Amino acid sequence: MADLKSGANPLFLREEELRQGMELLFFAYRDFTAEPDQMLARYNFGRAHHRVIYFVGRHPGITVSDLLDILGITKQSLSRVLGQLVREGFIVQRSDRRDRRRRLLELTDRGYDLERQLTENQRRRMARAYRNAGAESVAGFRTVLRSLIDEQDRKRFEPRDAQPKLAQRR
Repeated sequence: MADLKSGANPLFLREEELRQGMELLFFAYRDFTAEPDQMLARYNFGRAHHRVIYFVGRHPGITVSDLLDILGITKQSLSRVLGQLVREGFIVQRSDRRDRRRRLLELTDRGYDLERQLTENQRRRMARAYRNAGAESVAGFRTVLRSLIDEQDRKRFEPRDAQPKLAQRR
């Protein structure tokens, strides 16, 4: 008789199960981003703008280099998106008092308002899914997501109590 406690459950290693997981992730992301995409279109913005707004809101005073590191994009790509967000009054850039070469980014009041609108539907969607799944499933889901992230970025999610909070509008 096979030892049921040894190793991974082969159910999750079959091609069909892996493909289904990939498809679920695709559809979840599509639906998770649909409403924000519609809101962004009103401003002639795309998902890159959304990511910049989100992470600048999540980390007020973030440096351009730290934002580049989080987003994993080129300076040229960020420059285009960031320039538009600054010109249109969603983000302000200022020089760091200690190192004038460093540019620090923060959302304006207009930026905070847009970030809240973009995030609200996604927050409700996550809360509903977490409630439906239950605590044990949520913990497993987080484990799966952390495992999908490249190793160098996993540290951003440990320890839980050290996670940054979205800054409140002043």
